[in-house]
Amino acid sequence: MEFLLILLAVLAICAVLAGPALRRRRARAGLTTAPGATAASYGFLPPEQLDVRLPGPDPELLSAVEEARRTQDWKPAAELLSRTHDPEQRWQRVQTLAGAAVRELAEAPGTGGVWLRHWRVVAPEDAGGAAVQAEFLVQQALRDPSSEDYRMILEEAGTVCAEAARLAPEDVVPLIVELGVARGTGAGEAEFQSAWERVVSRAPQHMGAHLAALRYWSAKWHGSREKADAFAQRAAAGAPQGSLLPALPLFAVHDHLPDVNLVQGLYRGEVVTRAIQAAQYAAAHAPGTHPVLPHVRHLLVWFLVNAERYPEALEQLRRVDGHIGAVPWSYEADPVAAYTVYRELAVAGGESPGAANRWA
Repeated sequence: MEFLLILLAVLAICAVLAGPALRRRRARAGLTTAPGATAASYGFLPPEQLDVRLPGPDPELLSAVEEARRTQDWKPAAELLSRTHDPEQRWQRVQTLAGAAVRELAEAPGTGGVWLRHWRVVAPEDAGGAAVQAEFLVQQALRDPSSEDYRMILEEAGTVCAEAARLAPEDVVPLIVELGVARGTGAGEAEFQSAWERVVSRAPQHMGAHLAALRYWSAKWHGSREKADAFAQRAAAGAPQGSLLPALPLFAVHDHLPDVNLVQGLYRGEVVTRAIQAAQYAAAHAPGTHPVLPHVRHLLVWFLVNAERYPEALEQLRRVDGHIGAVPWSYEADPVAAYTVYRELAVAGGESPGAANRWA
């Protein structure tokens, strides 16, 4: 952990490279795409076809989201959740459904996302509907922490979490949603740790839950760089073969990069390199169908491009292109523009002479 502390002390004067800076770096480095080598020639989709709703493909989920938006019919979503038993996949689907309702409400205040309200009124004993409503309330509150209704919304989310847990005692998702409530309300460390222990007693290797908990320990919320790193390193160290948890330190590093980057070779430093390698190992050994695997691959793309390891970035891009609803793109005002800039750099860098040996 001392390496991270040293790195982050240096990073206090640094910032994450933005799109225009990346383009300038490409020009300075002479990264001119070889004739015929374009994003399209690699089979990558044009920007207008990139889906910002999910990190990876889930046709059944997208069908349910689109049906709810088009007809306000909640039944396909309810039916889908009723047969979604994998804890990671259930968590991701609940998040996506809740996020869809939040976006619809933002687009049409008062009427958007009415399908979720109908779901809860018509089927109040449906555990899936309760979980989606609880996550919806958390996301809605966290969109504007300065709102006068912020705490009231989170308190309602906590009530609905308890209801969802009652309706499905074996489901870990309501317990994970509670972590968001605790983060939003500023729960103390002892209270949060108690909530976390309830989660890991049910699903100790749940990557989505660890990502949710990591945010609490972040310096942006109620922790610090040191606490976030310690949490991530403990989880990674105790992970069995096939787990994605070894990738957690890469998320901790990303979450604590500052706003200005003036350090050449920053992304080739020991701490970042070790975190990248651990994430690559996790991605290579996790089941290919792991619902959270695309999240890891997207973050690897970001770090590998910044480290000028373009062929490795292309390897990850081939596996995720098409869906970009993941960190780091979701943090950007224009996720599509941010993603395509990095993809452009990976293509240009991968085609440049000596690209394969640049990192060697």
